[in-house]
Amino acid sequence: MYEHFFQCPYCWEEISMLLDPSVNYQVYVEDCEVCCNPIEIHPRFEEQELISFEAISIEQ
Repeated sequence: MYEHFFQCPYCWEEISMLLDPSVNYQVYVEDCEVCCNPIEIHPRFEEQELISFEAISIEQ
């Protein structure tokens, strides 16, 4: 597993997330551990290394 720190797109608090580098490209929704709003997560790996990461707020 790969721990990644980033800012929540809603509350701007720094949070961390465990990512699985065994899948090159993933898209999933995770709730912020601080404000509980849903965040769409887009990690991309190449050879088990994180090459890009997006955390997008979901319009409600």
